[in-house]
Amino acid sequence: MTLSDSSVNLDDIDNRVITEVLGPERLRDQIAQMQVSTIKQIAQLKANATLREAEAKRKYVELQLQLKAEATTREAEAVVEATRKYDELQLQLRNMMKMFQQNQS
Repeated sequence: MTLSDSSVNLDDIDNRVITEVLGPERLRDQIAQMQVSTIKQIAQLKANATLREAEAKRKYVELQLQLKAEATTREAEAVVEATRKYDELQLQLRNMMKMFQQNQS
């Protein structure tokens, strides 16, 4: 393999140096350490993903509650407005009935 070879794999070179200089046992130790490190990283990534998922669910529930509260408020306001209009129309009707009765007399 030449230095200008663009397909040089640095991991292979590192493993070869470790094997030749430190021996197979040291290579096994290095591999075991890398595996432990990788397992820890995976566990941390899973934990982070779980936390993000829990936070997303919490925000979703919070948003749903907020939307329901807003809808309930709008419905209550609509009922109040409809009641106000109904009362106003009832008053107009009573006044018209009085005027009609007065004209009949």
